[in-house]
Amino acid sequence: MTVTTARVYDDPNGDRVFVDRLWPRGVRKDDPRVGTWLKEVAPSSELRKWFHRNPDRHDDFAARYREEMAEGTTAEALDELRRLAKQGDIEIATAAKEPENSHVPVIVDAIDHPPQA
Repeated sequence: MTVTTARVYDDPNGDRVFVDRLWPRGVRKDDPRVGTWLKEVAPSSELRKWFHRNPDRHDDFAARYREEMAEGTTAEALDELRRLAKQGDIEIATAAKEPENSHVPVIVDAIDHPPQA
């Protein structure tokens, strides 16, 4: 299993999962670059807006996002993402200008390090 990351505006490199809560600007609903849209795994609107106002607090954002990932529909979506990753290589896509400074690294870490039962 290999998990890579990309911007949704780039051409896909394998099975792609788009992980933003909002649809990307300028992209048609039938655009093949999107792949599977798993919006439930994205941070809540509240947390996303908080992070937008506080981009220098990425560690705080990541901690709060991990808490969200542990419950409800976000946890279920993360489980689905883990199942997809176990089936083969996947590419996590976002519309963020800097994926490395977004929610994507938190998702990749959660896939790579599932909670111990």
